[in-house]
Amino acid sequence: MEFRSRLVGALSALVLLSLPACGNGTATGPVQPAEPGQEDEQLRSDRLEMVERSIAGLIRDERVLQAMRDVPRHRFVPEGQIGRAYDNRALPIGFGQTISQPYVVALMTELLDLQPGERVLEIGTGSGYQGAILAELTDEVYSIEIIPELAEQAESTFSELGYDIAVRQADGYFGWPEHQPFDGIIVTAAPDHMPQPLIQQLAEGGRMVIPVGPTGSYQTLWRVTKRNGEIVSENITDVIFVPLVRGRA
Repeated sequence: MEFRSRLVGALSALVLLSLPACGNGTATGPVQPAEPGQEDEQLRSDRLEMVERSIAGLIRDERVLQAMRDVPRHRFVPEGQIGRAYDNRALPIGFGQTISQPYVVALMTELLDLQPGERVLEIGTGSGYQGAILAELTDEVYSIEIIPELAEQAESTFSELGYDIAVRQADGYFGWPEHQPFDGIIVTAAPDHMPQPLIQQLAEGGRMVIPVGPTGSYQTLWRVTKRNGEIVSENITDVIFVPLVRGRA
């Protein structure tokens, strides 16, 4: 499999790179985006450099690469983190959550293999950055966030940037049954087991990309595909993500 051969070729470096990038943050407030309409030329230059330096050699899907070039990550981080927005690392966004490392966002998006017109569900809206990347690839994006303040802030940022993304404040473990089936599901926090409601909401041929494992230790990034009603699971690599928050909706 071509994708796996590329991944194995750089596995040692990628695992070390991705582990700290998905860990817990320490900030205590919501995201504070820059003023609407602002796009500092230096920030844009930093974004393009980040993609070329840290992502382009490892991700083959040009649509994903272009989305990474186009989405202003600095609009999804707290004001005090804007200077670090184009470092290839996770950053705290408050409430014990992070905006994921750009490479990890690109990897998970490529694994999802999202096509124009497909319906995608994101579990864990967070800052909204991953959702914006998805919205560059298809026009039917649904996103669930259990933390009310993050859901509200993400909706505001989406509106300011012109993204039409449906956001729901709820427990993402149960998915969004009213809008199933989904061609793609991407989970940006780690449950300790595979959520059956999400598997049930996959369309035939649908893909789910999800980290699964215990809190505070290595987790496994999986790609799950529904084929002829059966589930095919692929073990991609080791990662560390924040745990999937439950029971607050």
